[in-house]
Amino acid sequence: MEVHNVDLTISAVAESQYPKTDYPEIALVGRSNVGKSSLTNVLINRRNFAHTSSQPGKTQTLNFYNVEDQLYFVDVPGYGYAKVSKKERERFGQMIEQYLTQREQLRGVIQLVDARHVPTADDVSMYEWLAYYNIPTLVVGTKSDKVKSNVWNRQESQIRKRLGMSADASLILFSAVNKRGKDQVWQWIEKQTGMN
Repeated sequence: MEVHNVDLTISAVAESQYPKTDYPEIALVGRSNVGKSSLTNVLINRRNFAHTSSQPGKTQTLNFYNVEDQLYFVDVPGYGYAKVSKKERERFGQMIEQYLTQREQLRGVIQLVDARHVPTADDVSMYEWLAYYNIPTLVVGTKSDKVKSNVWNRQESQIRKRLGMSADASLILFSAVNKRGKDQVWQWIEKQTGMN
């Protein structure tokens, strides 16, 4: 999809604030600092539209990005960041769980994991949770430009094995630096949202 118009509609903390449109929505989940904002920026052809931060745990709201008045990308607070208080984590957790399990407009989730490493216990928990609720999920391995090409296959199989992915489950290695995987991610989004 060629993107020209994008805006941040709202940073929501409650269901009452969610957009009232029936546009399909794709949520992005992942550990703090895994690259959700960087992926969003590449997908929408902007350099710094979705705010990237070196400070983990920065996103504390559900950020709804309106893309071409056709769909929303929903940036979800990162998980696994220890410095956020337990009370805050519980609040995020409830907000995220409610959104992912009850939002009718949700068409799928892109779960980001760091392609350089084996997925964390939090990554595994999130993947299993999404599978439990039968939410269509695309796993995107970020920062693949930092992985030597001769070990891509090994990294891919490690991610699949650790997450317990089936052979037909979708996994794409992605780089915000060289845009590797961008087109494949868009193909998945278009298929999930019926835009293709």
